[in-house]
Amino acid sequence: MRRVLILIISLFFSQFIISCAYKPDVQQGNTLDDKQIAQLEIGMTQQQVIFIMGTALLKDPFHKNRWDYLYTYAKGQAKAERSLLSLYFKNDKLSKIDKSQMKKIILD
Repeated sequence: MRRVLILIISLFFSQFIISCAYKPDVQQGNTLDDKQIAQLEIGMTQQQVIFIMGTALLKDPFHKNRWDYLYTYAKGQAKAERSLLSLYFKNDKLSKIDKSQMKKIILD
């Protein structure tokens, strides 16, 4: 009887410990720093943009003139936040900077 009681108690505590497991912060994609974005100027070459921002996370094969810089951050048990910066090129020069989705979008 005593062994069964010890077994039940140990199972209870092991389940309790597992449910309180640590979930690390997860960062994915290109960090979108305001200082970097402020350095972008219309007319820059693609190489200059890569030097400032790094390689774009998404280069759509159907829209070769658009580069998407995506950043997702999930802090522990909280819901993930996503930011998106889209850059458009014309004749290999930066023609448009779309910051409309830079606000942090909460993901379910």
